[in-house]
Amino acid sequence: MKTLAFAALGAALGFSAAHAAPLTFDLTGTVRDFLPSGVAGGHPDFQRAIDGLRTGQVAQTLDADGKPVFVGPENVGSFTNQANFRQWFRDVDGVNLSTDHTITLTETAPGSGLFGFSSNAFFPINGQLFNEGVAGNNFHFTYEINTIAALSMGDVFSFTGDDDLWVFIDGRLVVDLGGVKSATTAGFTVDDAFLTSTGLSTGENYTFDIFFAERHTTQSNFAITTSLALEQPPAPIPVPAALPLLATALAGLGLLRRRRAA
Repeated sequence: MKTLAFAALGAALGFSAAHAAPLTFDLTGTVRDFLPSGVAGGHPDFQRAIDGLRTGQVAQTLDADGKPVFVGPENVGSFTNQANFRQWFRDVDGVNLSTDHTITLTETAPGSGLFGFSSNAFFPINGQLFNEGVAGNNFHFTYEINTIAALSMGDVFSFTGDDDLWVFIDGRLVVDLGGVKSATTAGFTVDDAFLTSTGLSTGENYTFDIFFAERHTTQSNFAITTSLALEQPPAPIPVPAALPLLATALAGLGLLRRRRAA
């Protein structure tokens, strides 16, 4: 009977493990919505032109604000100029509206260590913000995700989508998919060649920033597959909320000093 009981328990545990919920993690970023060129208040870089893959449109490093810098030729293809590009990943009154959006990456197979998110209809702000688009879909937006990651040998990152996608590690460009185009794939594997070319090291915590733009109808594809343990930095404490904590700490320090003096 005991043998049967243990066998039943083992079978139950095996069934439970086999049918356990897949591992997941969330990434939250900022979506900024724009109106397309050609309408009142429209942004000239959205719904401008279909120019295909255009690498080299942004600088190799982020600026002091942690944003990409446009360095491509002005008024060529789907890009106009640096001033307009500067608005893509910043909140600008009268130009864009923004909100947070979370994607969930799910382990692609149990124990694989690979996590992915994929959508061939990536419209995170349908019915929100400007809500301007085609066939009920709100096109013309950017999506910025800021994370932290430690690199390990063999780690992989892959993106497939349209339109623009730039990835920076420690403020350095590692994936460059500029331009309005059909879904395109790029990525990297952490190996000796990658570490040498980027100057990065394994075991260090680096900022890992993703900048995506959906700038033209009629497609919106967004897919990430990675083995990197992407984590998001803790949100800063708002100043009004931080002041009481500071006051309490200072009061405690004063009390401690008075006790020592006594």
